[in-house]
Amino acid sequence: MTALPPQPDELLALAVDTAAAAADLVRRGRATAGKDVAVKSSPVDVVTAVDTASERLIVDRLLGARPDDGVLGEEGGERTGTSGVRWVVDPIDGTVNFLYDQPAYAVSIAAEIDGAVRVGVVLNVATGELFTAVEGGGAFASTPSSPERARLAGSRPASLEQTLVATGFGYRAEDRRAQGAIVAELLPRVRDIRRNGSAALDLCAAAAGRVDAYYEAGLSPWDHAAGALVAAEAGLVVAGLPGRRFAEPVAVAVAPSVADDFLALLGALHP
Repeated sequence: MTALPPQPDELLALAVDTAAAAADLVRRGRATAGKDVAVKSSPVDVVTAVDTASERLIVDRLLGARPDDGVLGEEGGERTGTSGVRWVVDPIDGTVNFLYDQPAYAVSIAAEIDGAVRVGVVLNVATGELFTAVEGGGAFASTPSSPERARLAGSRPASLEQTLVATGFGYRAEDRRAQGAIVAELLPRVRDIRRNGSAALDLCAAAAGRVDAYYEAGLSPWDHAAGALVAAEAGLVVAGLPGRRFAEPVAVAVAPSVADDFLALLGALHP
């Protein structure tokens, strides 16, 4: 018997349930988050025992339900599957926020089918806000107090000067220095800058119209896979710098009303 192709709505339901279970684990681990912390690429690039436990829970649940799928996780969970589905997982996007109890850290789960992201789920652990998207089906948000899903449609700023921009910075000092110089040039040209500390949630904030644009260099697939789909399904322009692919090296999500001007400006500012 020929296996049925994976159905995005079924993958979405599995991702939502798994994200909720992982968020509960992360939430319970917040009080002791600082007791077992290691560093990765620099002293400010940290991973906690809760990150590792969250990824283990996510992978176990996903593969328990779909044992032939592949997985790519931030904390080392990588597995080649045979089903055509690969899960791209960030167990805590915004680990520094998690350590400091800043309410912007998320579980991010995306499902690729044959190499393209078709399903995205981002759950803000601290607030319970859930962002979801299925390719071609729109992007939605819900909260514990408003569980009915609200469709997301981004924003429409009238000009670059009225564009509120979110961004983030790398972990290495030399990268931060270069990124700070770009922000210094960008800031006088836009409404203002926001730095929230979670790429996944920044992309969802753009989808919800809480910022008008987001850009960041040096992201990994687990940082943006789910959030970029949410942004795209909300109608944002999701792109790279002019002539470059998305996230290679800069990921951009921007309201269509200012997309051309914003991308041109970023292209001129980046070396």
